[in-house]
Amino acid sequence: MASRAALLVASAIAVAAGAIVAARRVPSAWTPGTALRASFATAAPDWLARLEQDETQRVCSRYRNAPPKAVADAILARERAVIVYPADGNVMGDWKKGQVLAQSGYGARFTDIPPRAENGGNCYACHQLDATELSFGTLGPSLLNYGKDRKYAAAEAKAVYERIYNPQATIACATMPRLGASKFLTVEQIKDLVAFVMSPESPVNQ
Repeated sequence: MASRAALLVASAIAVAAGAIVAARRVPSAWTPGTALRASFATAAPDWLARLEQDETQRVCSRYRNAPPKAVADAILARERAVIVYPADGNVMGDWKKGQVLAQSGYGARFTDIPPRAENGGNCYACHQLDATELSFGTLGPSLLNYGKDRKYAAAEAKAVYERIYNPQATIACATMPRLGASKFLTVEQIKDLVAFVMSPESPVNQ
């Protein structure tokens, strides 16, 4: 019995020693960031740039998406300053084109380089958009009747444009992607998405 206990202790010591040796092999500068970059060693330089956080992302990470008011206000001001509005001031495009974009998750993957189509909004991954949908994401709120509930007001349409272009100009550490500020979608594409959400004829508002 005693020899069995000794064997167990010896085994535990060996495992612990192995763990210490393995830990010593990890470079002292090794961080989650360096591990992430090492995972994409063959990616193109412009793609690798996506792995670097900007100031807003760094601050939101530091405060776990709950920054103090003064910090949040600084984020809102910084992000609002980068919003680019349509030259003619019209934020409504073609809702039918917007519907296609909202249901497309294409873009920014290794398999999408070189691009074979325009980037999609991937909106369905987080929002319910149509009462007939069988499957949709729930990370974001349902958008059913969004325009109808807001009387299709022009000010509300502009707010939707701003939210899609740069959600962190409205909510400091929003989890929604900055589709316009990141240049992932164009101004015209965002207008089409606004129309999909705000048009009376859109399935969103039926």
